[in-house]
Amino acid sequence: MEWSERSLDGNGNDGRCDGGSPCDRRDFLKGICALPIAVAAAQQATSSSAAEKGEAKLPQVPFGKYSISRLVLGSNPFHAGSHLSTFVNNEMRAYFTLEQKLKTVRRCEEVGITLWQGSDTHHDVYRRLCEEGGRMQYISLGQGGENSENYLRQLKDVGCLGVAHHGETTDNLFKTGKLDDIHDYLKRVRDSGMMVGVSTHMPAVVDAVESKGWDVDFYMTCVYERHRSAEGLKKLLGHVPVPVGEVYLESDPPRMFKAIRQTKRTCFAFKILAAGRLSDNKGAVEKAFRDTFAGIKPTDAVIIGIFDKYGDQQAENAEYVKRFSTLSV
Repeated sequence: MEWSERSLDGNGNDGRCDGGSPCDRRDFLKGICALPIAVAAAQQATSSSAAEKGEAKLPQVPFGKYSISRLVLGSNPFHAGSHLSTFVNNEMRAYFTLEQKLKTVRRCEEVGITLWQGSDTHHDVYRRLCEEGGRMQYISLGQGGENSENYLRQLKDVGCLGVAHHGETTDNLFKTGKLDDIHDYLKRVRDSGMMVGVSTHMPAVVDAVESKGWDVDFYMTCVYERHRSAEGLKKLLGHVPVPVGEVYLESDPPRMFKAIRQTKRTCFAFKILAAGRLSDNKGAVEKAFRDTFAGIKPTDAVIIGIFDKYGDQQAENAEYVKRFSTLSV
């Protein structure tokens, strides 16, 4: 779940300030629903209704009893999580007022995106969207804690289709040998009537959950294992990059694609543009979309965050999905 990952140029031109000359990233940085029944009814809106409104349709995949677009709206930009810098976080926070969030989601609907992956309090925005006639479907991240039962009720009340255990917590528990701690939470999600998911940044987590035979419907799979420790990076690379922070390795996506292909469950690949780090030129963006769809299953989808302050990223991302989704085999 990454911010459209394509806003570094400041003009929405895939890394070019004027559509022709390369953009200096430093220049950019300087310039920088209703009741549950009603929600469910909105979620069941047919494609013919969308066509009547002049809305596009993207390639679809099954998700439980639903059909969803292979391009899914991510959540991080809405809560100022750029994974780039505090400055970009502040830009997102200032831009995404409630009304702008609704505007961004409505544009997603127009280009054919039918599913939004949210977190935190995004379900409140989703409720407002549904009350105003939106047809977007919704899944969310979640995790255990003293307020988890109330949070699951709130998600169920707005018509949330499924909940994935939060990837950061999942991975931390896995690294400390405590992955089984999330099992009770997954059972509570199932008992709530929503679909059950696990989010992770580690192929080994997917393999572990598969081996345990847990009752899981889907995975959210970051294609970059971005949170390795300094010790882990030194062991893998022979040195520690500076600054340490989040490190995105070119060799990571193939490892996650392998894990994705080895499960029959739906996988949502995310951070395919390395949280914006591949956004400086059109060729890198195209390659990321092409490689991702070639690497995942025909039943999988891709989550992309949107920071549309500088361009129509919804339409741009939709075009890439139309072009490359047939590569999945």
